[in-house]
Amino acid sequence: MNLGSYRFEYNLKYISHIMESDETNSKPMDKDEMEEVLHYMRVVHAFKAYRNSCLRQLEQCEKNFRSLSVAHQRMLPDHLSTIDEAKVCVDVNAALITEITNYCGNMFENKEYKEIKDCHVQHTSFDLDKVKSTLKQIVRDWSVDGAEERDLCYRPIIEEIMKRKPPNTDESTSAATSVSILVPGCGLGRLAWELANRGYFCQGNEFSFYMLFTSHFIINRTQGDTTDDFHQYTVHPWMDKRCNNVSWEHALKGVKFPDINPGCLSFKNRFSIAAGDFLEVYTDEAAWDCVATCYFIDTAHNIISYIERIYHILKPGGVWVNLGPLLYHFYGVSNESSVELSYEEVVGVVEKVGFQIKKSEWLKGHYTHNPHSMLRYEYTCAFLVAEKP
Repeated sequence: MNLGSYRFEYNLKYISHIMESDETNSKPMDKDEMEEVLHYMRVVHAFKAYRNSCLRQLEQCEKNFRSLSVAHQRMLPDHLSTIDEAKVCVDVNAALITEITNYCGNMFENKEYKEIKDCHVQHTSFDLDKVKSTLKQIVRDWSVDGAEERDLCYRPIIEEIMKRKPPNTDESTSAATSVSILVPGCGLGRLAWELANRGYFCQGNEFSFYMLFTSHFIINRTQGDTTDDFHQYTVHPWMDKRCNNVSWEHALKGVKFPDINPGCLSFKNRFSIAAGDFLEVYTDEAAWDCVATCYFIDTAHNIISYIERIYHILKPGGVWVNLGPLLYHFYGVSNESSVELSYEEVVGVVEKVGFQIKKSEWLKGHYTHNPHSMLRYEYTCAFLVAEKP
């Protein structure tokens, strides 16, 4: 087993030097560099604003309840106590967020961030929503409660790769002679971790600071000495959901994570995560044996560019395994371009780029859903396996 810190590489486009907040030690930043640091600061501030934002919402809930007539309040004798319990859940989540943000500035082995002094960055409600969705993503990727959801999306990908590109489990195998897998849009890193644990040289790629901060904390800061001895934390992922609750107990439920020791990989030095935009970081031709994408390709402004790049970076005989819907993240977003294709059009593009389609079927899937909620979304996911001749 491999117990140790895992690499988080910094590969964003513009900055390769260390940012210093001391003006006497820093070199001037250009526009792109400044925008990147300001974005980093906005994400950090959004994490830190989580507690006050949630407490304000709960205080409004309490105010609304107290505005009811006395007779109506008496019908709900426990309602205020559930709001108080929700406030405790907020504090638990806020303490977890403090742990996550304590390490985000120096999480990359080749890059350091420091906030710019006397620079105010305004976060938005969208930023706060991203923090809340990231807490839910923890459940999906790194808890017992998320196992069923992971099985629906990760298991088919893993089984298909193992069938078509069996791993080399010889401990002496080098990256040059083993099967290499890239997982773009890896989120909190569980799929990439699972593939590395089976003997593949696997690199996850992620652009979102929300995901990068949190995955770094889980993977590198919860490790213990053995498979059964590691640091577990608790998150209350659903406490901000005030609608469609069968019971407040479901909404306030705490979930322990991680479900396994992330430091206990079966093979050494086969797992890493690289930060950056997929199209900007991965440009080398014929570099990977396999690309695995899960709920990823619809994050593109232009999905064709993703498909072309995947084909470009695969070695001849390489395999692309994709599972997910076509939600198109930039559709309807102001000042963002988005080209939406039907799945039939996507398949046509895959073939025109040069892929040979080996499998195409439909699988059911969920994404960070609460199994106890009265409202649940179910995706009909496209499961596609394609090979580069």
